[in-house]
Amino acid sequence: MFLQQLINGVALGSTYALIALGYTMVYGIIALINFAHGEIFMAGAFVGLLLAGVFKLNLFLAMAGAMVFSMALGVGVEFIAYRPLRNSSRLSALISAIGVSLFLSTLAMLLFGANARGFPANAFPSRQIQILGAEVSTLQLLIIATSACLMLALELIVKRTRTGKAMRAASEDYTAAALMGINVNFIVSFTFALGSALAAAGGVLVGVLFNSVSFNMGLNAGIKAFAAAVLGGIGSIPGAVLGGLLLGITEVTGVALGYSSWRDAIAFVILVLVLLVRPSGLLGQKMQKKV
Repeated sequence: MFLQQLINGVALGSTYALIALGYTMVYGIIALINFAHGEIFMAGAFVGLLLAGVFKLNLFLAMAGAMVFSMALGVGVEFIAYRPLRNSSRLSALISAIGVSLFLSTLAMLLFGANARGFPANAFPSRQIQILGAEVSTLQLLIIATSACLMLALELIVKRTRTGKAMRAASEDYTAAALMGINVNFIVSFTFALGSALAAAGGVLVGVLFNSVSFNMGLNAGIKAFAAAVLGGIGSIPGAVLGGLLLGITEVTGVALGYSSWRDAIAFVILVLVLLVRPSGLLGQKMQKKV
């Protein structure tokens, strides 16, 4: 029973972690909470559904197409809604993010309707297998493996590439990085593209896992992923992964213990308790600022 719930929690938490990575990377570089990130997750799920249902692509090709689309969408949102306000107040950027979120969710409702849609049955034929007495679906294993590969790819990009080094420099000091010749506009756009691609992959995986894609699915998932990023330490990539996994495991455990009506509240109660003890999050660093 414990192993089965652990696998369920890791599978769900992996999708939260993919979304949370977008929040934490953008915040780490330009200190902006992209509240439209949940809607990019939703857009990726719909594009994946369209590619799998209409064009009959397999799940991996549909996911790749959704990631490419969401990368373009994320860059477009940054260029239109955030870049002109980069030197404005935080409140202006926040209002712009909320406006983009409402626009994307309303557009999705107009295009696809208010009712949830499901992936075709042949998108990924899942079957149950036994692992140490636990009933685990091959879909859950696929979600865990795919999420792990994407997170590993992100780690390699950030730590092993020239662009990743520029991203780390910009996250340390945005102004100093620009003075050293780093094209910060490109770095910010690249960060939005990476985060949006991961969110799209999470959207497709969640859509297949629950066999449901709807115009408002980004709201709840986005809030939970933001909570995961804060729990792990906003601005920390390992923290976003840890926070997502803890949130998923906690949510599934609460449901298994009979508190299904409290599944959302349990996660946020733990978030509040952790932040009371460690305000910077589990892996976040305390920042000292002269005033």
